[in-house]
Amino acid sequence: MGQIRARWPKTRIVIRADSGFCRDAILSWCEENRVGYLLGLARNKRLYKALGRELAEARTEHAITGRSARRFRDFRYRTRKSWSCERRGVGKAEYLPNKENPRFVVTNLPRSRGGAKHLYEQRYCVRGEMENRIKEQQLGLFADRTSTATLRANQLRLYFSSFAYVLMQGLRRLGLEGTRHAKAQCTTIRLKWLKIGARIRITVRKVWLSFCEAYPYAREMAQILANLRRYPAWAPPG
Repeated sequence: MGQIRARWPKTRIVIRADSGFCRDAILSWCEENRVGYLLGLARNKRLYKALGRELAEARTEHAITGRSARRFRDFRYRTRKSWSCERRGVGKAEYLPNKENPRFVVTNLPRSRGGAKHLYEQRYCVRGEMENRIKEQQLGLFADRTSTATLRANQLRLYFSSFAYVLMQGLRRLGLEGTRHAKAQCTTIRLKWLKIGARIRITVRKVWLSFCEAYPYAREMAQILANLRRYPAWAPPG
């Protein structure tokens, strides 16, 4: 934390995590070190009661429209024993078809940084998308292959996987722009654009790559190469 603050002194630091990290020691440390937090808060009877009116309104709207309905509420909350002080809580009262789906978040961000709806939908729920990207690296680029006997070897494997993800993200953002695979996951990119058969011929002056004429993505491959040539860092030497 000290190194981050020394390098970027004006940067705001905010952590997001699920309810497993909602512990007084973590919350207090964030408050003492000027770190914002948005942490999931496990449901209980007191929280249900605090969101009772909003849940009733969401249930009524769902009964009228037949669609999912949401309400949000800001409130103050403190556990009976484990927390050292009262903190800001945010509640989402949602009613799905025949099912209540309330969710709760605790935060130290002031209301000037956003109301309950904004904090939950725009700030907290982004955590799920970040987890999707982590899962994409684990499943598509084998970030979970840390089965060697030493910590350093496992760390090196994770480094390689992380480097590969950065390259994949660059290929997706720059090369696949304008194609039907512009939002493809790493597994799709690896299988359709990288893991393909080719004949390699090496002559004195050139290296020839010959692809199968029946390759179904030949036209898109040409578009990807054209996209990459627009950026100097990707341009082949003259």
